[in-house]
Amino acid sequence: MNLKPSFLENKNRMSRVMHEDLDASRQISKELLALLPASQTQSIVIVCIGTDRSTGDSLGPLVGTFLKEKTFASNFSVYGTLEDPIHAMNLEEKLTEIKLKYDRPFIIGIDACLGKLKSVGVVQIGEGPVKPGAGVNKELPSVGDAHITGIVNVSGFMEFMVLQNTRLNLVLKMAKTISNGIHMASSQLSRPSSFTPFTWSYEQEKTL
Repeated sequence: MNLKPSFLENKNRMSRVMHEDLDASRQISKELLALLPASQTQSIVIVCIGTDRSTGDSLGPLVGTFLKEKTFASNFSVYGTLEDPIHAMNLEEKLTEIKLKYDRPFIIGIDACLGKLKSVGVVQIGEGPVKPGAGVNKELPSVGDAHITGIVNVSGFMEFMVLQNTRLNLVLKMAKTISNGIHMASSQLSRPSSFTPFTWSYEQEKTL
């Protein structure tokens, strides 16, 4: 859980989408495509951070679980689900595992965060890493070349109690919207072009 909205910490490209917008998943897909590497062979690893022991902090594992149920291009991989969550206790170990398995992967960090009342329900898509584990008595590594965070509740007072009392319905809806947006972006990247370039040369013309 990132206790601060990333727009306060990250001066890079940042977009904000309300999860209830009719085209929210499409907007997330569009913003994510602008951040992803152009190469269709570079490994893209989605790291979903959080725990199912806290309602508010279950956003990441829910996204990971929904993504695991979908079909992705071969260069996409997902880590962090309800069954096998990535949290403060195993984050460093999982990141080491990922970096050993993949050659220069492009990592997308996904996490929940707290923010202003008017921002609850907003999904943030941006360049640079997410900083998980705020408030934990352990310095945790930043995660990602890009990040997606969901503001699940209000910050400022007794944050861990706030997380425990976050509505599951909100977190579930946000997780579905985020996972659909990521899947749409993956489908766009893997879709083969229907355009075949026409080549012609003067030498070919002479042989006709």
